[in-house]
Amino acid sequence: MSSEQPDAQQVTSNPRPREDVAYEDVTDNSFVYEFGGPPGAAAMMLGFPVLMAYQFLCVYDNHGHFLLPDSLGDLGPWAGRMAQRYWEIAAPSWAGARIYLGFTFFMVSLAYVCPGPVMYGYKLPSLNGQRLAYKCNALWSWWTAVITSLVLHFTGLFRLTQIIDNLGPIMSVAMLWSFFLAAAVYAVTAARGKKHRASGNFIYDYCMGVCLNPRLGSLDMKLFTELRVPWPALFFISLSCAFKQYEQLGYVTPELVFMVLAHWLYANACNKGEECVITSWDIFYELESWYLLFWNLAGVPFSYCYTSIYVLQNGPMGFSIGWNVMCFTLLLVGYFFWDTGNSQRNRFRMYWNNTLIKRNAFPQLPKSFIKDAKFLQTRHGNKLLIDGWYAYVRKPHYTADLAMSLSWGLIAGFGSFFPYFYLTFFLIVLVHRVGRDDARCARKYGSDWDLYMKTVPWKFIPYIY
Repeated sequence: MSSEQPDAQQVTSNPRPREDVAYEDVTDNSFVYEFGGPPGAAAMMLGFPVLMAYQFLCVYDNHGHFLLPDSLGDLGPWAGRMAQRYWEIAAPSWAGARIYLGFTFFMVSLAYVCPGPVMYGYKLPSLNGQRLAYKCNALWSWWTAVITSLVLHFTGLFRLTQIIDNLGPIMSVAMLWSFFLAAAVYAVTAARGKKHRASGNFIYDYCMGVCLNPRLGSLDMKLFTELRVPWPALFFISLSCAFKQYEQLGYVTPELVFMVLAHWLYANACNKGEECVITSWDIFYELESWYLLFWNLAGVPFSYCYTSIYVLQNGPMGFSIGWNVMCFTLLLVGYFFWDTGNSQRNRFRMYWNNTLIKRNAFPQLPKSFIKDAKFLQTRHGNKLLIDGWYAYVRKPHYTADLAMSLSWGLIAGFGSFFPYFYLTFFLIVLVHRVGRDDARCARKYGSDWDLYMKTVPWKFIPYIY
């Protein structure tokens, strides 16, 4: 364990990465079937859209109550009725396409023109050790989009309530768009002979991807689709619900104020910390795929918005001041540890990579950077952080994320499961991801990983788990 510091300055104005940083090549070419292989991939590509359509009908059309067949014999007719009803209220439409694709291409245009620092990612084995440059202007794009949307709303050029009024068609367009983009990325990659970690099975490769770093000029598709569409879109859905409720009631209830704040905090944090994401596992290792594209472009905004829709349709909820204060407190405390936890680990990496830059993005929280941080030096060359929140648990940012997702459900009470869908789904994803991360790190670091787990034995909650 060590707390020695590099020769590079703490904050650099010329974020060129150090060339002596460990070459991240240990697991890059490994291949293993995930999610049950081709059958699991096919099930996801069929099941996720059906699940989203079902949940949309339950929340948007049935006030958050489950829609079930009357009997086992009614299962077939019930499925037919559900499909017919979905087509009636959520079929793709020109209005849905204009809203979703207009927003998407507006964000694409901002990615090309907004100012921002140029940062560099890890050395990529697939590019013979080359580093890719990333123009980190998501923060400017985000605030430009927020201000533009408010101007459009209050001038009457585009009322944000049109989002909630057309949510079903917008969601359908988003799902179709993700299928199209995944097909385009796969086809272009195959035509260029640049498949990466391909299994040879078309269904699996289409679902899980074969392209590591798809780019349109300076635009990195993976970074763009992870940050600049899903979380801003989620925020605008909640903001649309708030404006809709104001039209209906003449005021906005504490529950919807909570959801607008919650989704603003999340979207703002993702975009203000874009430079921290470029060395993440998702960007370095994951392939651009139907799996990532579908979930980022459709799954996140249209599955995590159920609380906002539920409290719009069932509000005012009439909870006590104490209950609301508890929910706001859980949200804000969770946000503090989530934001600072992500900042601690990512800025620790950036510090040692000589790419740490000073940004005054709002909000800047205390404990976001650990000076003279303690770490465990591995024989592989990388350093494992064992300071700050990471001195107590290995995944403090996940714990905080789960606390925030719990607050998103509690603010709606206990009248429906769907406000807790995000918490449920996120917990399942984290269990899978943490298990995969541990296995990967055990292969990568060997006995050093064993020492790290002894040094920080708890995953999520000290002395509990």
